[in-house]
Amino acid sequence: MPRPPRADAAGEIYHVLNRGNGRQAVFHKNVDYEAFERVLIEGLQKFPVHLFAYCWMPNHWHMVLSPQRDGAMSRLM
Repeated sequence: MPRPPRADAAGEIYHVLNRGNGRQAVFHKNVDYEAFERVLIEGLQKFPVHLFAYCWMPNHWHMVLSPQRDGAMSRLM
């Protein structure tokens, strides 16, 4: 059974994160970080979401986001 959708309301602020399975690395080289940022920038240009802060680490990442329309953060991610 699928899990219920997460909150994604316009104007709210969310802490979004993702971790590698079993603490495995998700970024292996500098080019991996650069590629992730390029894709994120493309998404932020396409979807109305404000990015306030981010932190990329080898085995996980964090972002502080605020969707400007309901559902925009889910579409970005």
